[in-house]
Amino acid sequence: MDKIISNTPLLLAAIGLLPGFIWLFFFLREDRHPEPKKALLFVFAAGAISTLPTLLLQFFIQHLFFFLPTGSLLLFFLLAIIEEVFKFSAAYAILKNNPAFDEPIDAMIYIIAAAMGFATIENILIASSSFGLTETTNIIAMRFVGATLLHALSAGLLGYYWAKGLLLNAVKKYLWIGFLIASFAHAAFNAMIVRFQENYLVYASLFLLIAAFFVLNDFEKLKKGAQ
Repeated sequence: MDKIISNTPLLLAAIGLLPGFIWLFFFLREDRHPEPKKALLFVFAAGAISTLPTLLLQFFIQHLFFFLPTGSLLLFFLLAIIEEVFKFSAAYAILKNNPAFDEPIDAMIYIIAAAMGFATIENILIASSSFGLTETTNIIAMRFVGATLLHALSAGLLGYYWAKGLLLNAVKKYLWIGFLIASFAHAAFNAMIVRFQENYLVYASLFLLIAAFFVLNDFEKLKKGAQ
């Protein structure tokens, strides 16, 4: 059975679709005023498309800073901020002058949608390169509670500061703060995987739980209109 499925890359790729959609639907529940499906789809697709230029730029940066050690937090930060900038740009490109973007909490919702589009392409590429159902399922399950969730949470952190900037009429200022916090969180998670290796699951899981607490709390603050 595993051998048969290993020869059907479309089926393996379909498995890679699941984590991004599951987390997107989870976070969509935080919005009391559901967003138009068309707008969400466009932002998701834009996030997916942004994967290509992100990977190309990351490849260039890795070669430019070849002298940094593999586990360098600085290198992870540089790679992370590239991803956060492209995910934000994907959402912004679709939402600029879009009437669907009509309340601050939408900043968190839409940027998470873009992040899930981005993560979905990553998952599909990884799933398509594996060798069978068991391996693919294990990898995607790990990414569901790991890398994919990280993408959602780092995007949520950035989205909150985007929303806060809109509320306080200081978007540029708070976007910078958001980019720094989201990129540091993203980089710290990736650094844990490299540095702790066999024990990374404990540290990474704790890290994601803490990040999830802050993101869900940010949703609540925006729903209450708090600044």
